[in-house]
Amino acid sequence: MGPLVRTALWHRAQKVIPGGVSSPVRAMRSVGLDEPLFAARGDGAYVETEDGRRLLDWVQSWGPLVFGHADPETVEAVREAALDGTSFGASTEREVELAEEIADAVPSVEQVRFVSSGTEAAMSALRLARAVTRRSRVLKFAGCYHGHADSFLAEAGSGLATLGIASSPGVPIAVAEQTLVVDYNNVDQAAAAVARHGEDLAAIFVEPVAGNMGCVPPLPGFLEALRTLCDAAGALLVFDEVITGFRVGRGGAQGRYGVRPDLTILGKIVGGGLPLAAFGGRAELMSRLAPAGDVYQAGTLSGNPLATAAGLSVLRRLRDPSVYDELERRAARLEAGLAPFGLVQRVGGMLTFFAGSDPLTVVTKFEQLDVRRYAEVFRGLLEHGIYLAPSQYECLFPSLAHGDEEIEATVEAVGELLAR
Repeated sequence: MGPLVRTALWHRAQKVIPGGVSSPVRAMRSVGLDEPLFAARGDGAYVETEDGRRLLDWVQSWGPLVFGHADPETVEAVREAALDGTSFGASTEREVELAEEIADAVPSVEQVRFVSSGTEAAMSALRLARAVTRRSRVLKFAGCYHGHADSFLAEAGSGLATLGIASSPGVPIAVAEQTLVVDYNNVDQAAAAVARHGEDLAAIFVEPVAGNMGCVPPLPGFLEALRTLCDAAGALLVFDEVITGFRVGRGGAQGRYGVRPDLTILGKIVGGGLPLAAFGGRAELMSRLAPAGDVYQAGTLSGNPLATAAGLSVLRRLRDPSVYDELERRAARLEAGLAPFGLVQRVGGMLTFFAGSDPLTVVTKFEQLDVRRYAEVFRGLLEHGIYLAPSQYECLFPSLAHGDEEIEATVEAVGELLAR
């Protein structure tokens, strides 16, 4: 096998899949590659491609694989579940057990509803927030990603009004205008938007640690200020913990920072690497969902038995605090090793190596970054058999499968490339 295999598969993909990929970031155009990787199999910290390359993988399916690829316990849990049936369209005991596990771990959650993707969870949480408050507007932060539902594909528009404009064709202007967009970590902008539109504000959505503009931690007092603004306006505070949930701690970012949202969106780790997501909150809010209440939401494959089995396998092991101690140690060692070669921002088991030097607190400072330099580093590391996130604005996700040997190999390769 070799490049010809990859190229042939790429040509086949483009004929039957738009752009040849099922998610845009996989195309790798931002790092200067014409063809994506095609994964064949994974093992711990490594992934093997269809053209026979073995790569040290820091992407780990974008975060859910805390124990690495093909983790034996997770695989066995899925295998046992599959022997009983792959899908029922009916409730199962594992579904109840996973909900109990989440409610026990996440401080603000009393009840959860399972869905199949983070986009679906965010969309449903927004519908619930609008129903509860009887309001329509939502406030989000530039650089935070909450999936591709229409309401969240908006970018900052009118300066003073902060009204959103559609950031993608197909999003109606009227929908985008219901979304207010301000800078992440900017309390003054958020307060001004709430002061202007608070009477019609249903919710503030935020990644408590931004992970879709690279790892950008919240400034001290930022999350607390959002909680205060929502309480004053009668709006709901929604934490999108698709990335941070069970990664920066068993209680997620809300457990780490001590700020409780009204609703929480979960994904990635909660499904153990299989397609599963959830949204949850206080029982009084969640009880508005059908069939208990009048807010409709449904999904044939929600709570899929294979995904709940995988999620339980992972979440039960995450009860052990030593797991997070070890994840923290490995991530901190990677951070320390990379720090001499650029800017590294980290919270728990998520970090980003930026091609720049000044700390980033908001998306508007991204012009400081040398995106082309990052692309060069990415391509150089790929030649060394090391696979980083194929975008400057994504995170690396250390796992317990990444040992000191893998960390040292990565640091040495980065140092060699940047010393040229």
